[in-house]
Amino acid sequence: MPASSQLLAEFSNFLFDPALAERVRRSPTAFTRNRRLTLPRMAALMMSGMCASVQAELDGLFGELDGRGVRTRAVSAQAFSKARRGLSAEVFELARARLIELAQPRIDSMRWNGLRPVAADGSRLRVGTRQGHDLRADHYAFALFLPGPELTLHAALHPADGAERQMLFEALDVLQPRTDLLLLDRGYIGNMMVAALVQREIDFCLRVDTRGWTCVSAFARSGEAERIVTLPAPNEQDARDYQLARLPTTVRLIRDVTPSGRVRVLMSSLLDGERYPAAAFGALYHRRWRIEEAFKRLKHRLRLEAVTGLDYLALQQDFGAKILADNLCTLLSDLDAPHDDRHASRPNRVYALGALKPILGACLLRIGRCLDGLAGVLGMIHQTRCRIQPSRSYPRPPRKAKPHFHLAYKLA
Repeated sequence: MPASSQLLAEFSNFLFDPALAERVRRSPTAFTRNRRLTLPRMAALMMSGMCASVQAELDGLFGELDGRGVRTRAVSAQAFSKARRGLSAEVFELARARLIELAQPRIDSMRWNGLRPVAADGSRLRVGTRQGHDLRADHYAFALFLPGPELTLHAALHPADGAERQMLFEALDVLQPRTDLLLLDRGYIGNMMVAALVQREIDFCLRVDTRGWTCVSAFARSGEAERIVTLPAPNEQDARDYQLARLPTTVRLIRDVTPSGRVRVLMSSLLDGERYPAAAFGALYHRRWRIEEAFKRLKHRLRLEAVTGLDYLALQQDFGAKILADNLCTLLSDLDAPHDDRHASRPNRVYALGALKPILGACLLRIGRCLDGLAGVLGMIHQTRCRIQPSRSYPRPPRKAKPHFHLAYKLA
């Protein structure tokens, strides 16, 4: 059996597990009667990446379930809205954890010097609202992303007025000490954060500015390739708030020169220069950009901000389901790819999402006709790969108005 089919079969078993229904139903009577919108059907529909109107998505799924291949009116959008009230968004968190568990061999094969790179970042969401409903427009999405296998490890919603450092601090328990290597941009620097990571034994590589860091300014002017420095202990208030020991922290500063000639300074807890040479950190930090591409894909291609409901529960469900849909499409499109192509190219994620979207929900529900057609769809995805060009970069254009409608608008 191909690896993609085996993964899909094991993951669908998780959806049909009776213990899952007991855990994620929000009321004792939810999903207990023999109705068309069962829990596996609800979850599979949302995991397929709902981008069009709710009624169009329902008609498409039930058309596949009935074997007609065309849209079939079997359930109304109002029935879907009523049924989703009984479904906890936790189902998608559990499903994402199960999918990461199934993908563990692939994740382990893409380590960097024995460590698992994990990129962290946040992105602002502005969702559609309506007067008289409780759903607010502004939110923050925070994620931990695995840039090698291209999978979202952890994702959470936060208020729009939250601080990204606090979001990261709340997600640190997801990381594995002495195993994960955290990749961070400039927004997360500070003695408190560096001390917290070192004391938790979480290795990191982050970009730092010269502003506010005397040791970084001196290093930038020195012309050295690398230097070991000692940072002051966190202040008394931060140490009390975050339960840290007030101890100085030893880190390594590394000079990285981009292909365009721009110099940037990286800070890392990896002090062994022989095992972790300074020349390797530029490409390592560049991997962090994959989380930016993931957010762009979720917001523009999967229309994350076009929520299919008018309350916070709907936003939570859509958030978890669309991240899971992106993970599923990533795994299915790359597991059975020819080994010769895996290092020279990567799947075209946009093409993969469009090709898998019509059949993904039915495949999760074990519809034989769609499972039979999966191999042909994956074959087309394998023919539509993007070649990886090392050191290729483009200058970021000046900020201007985005050339598209507000992301809260969804397709008909």
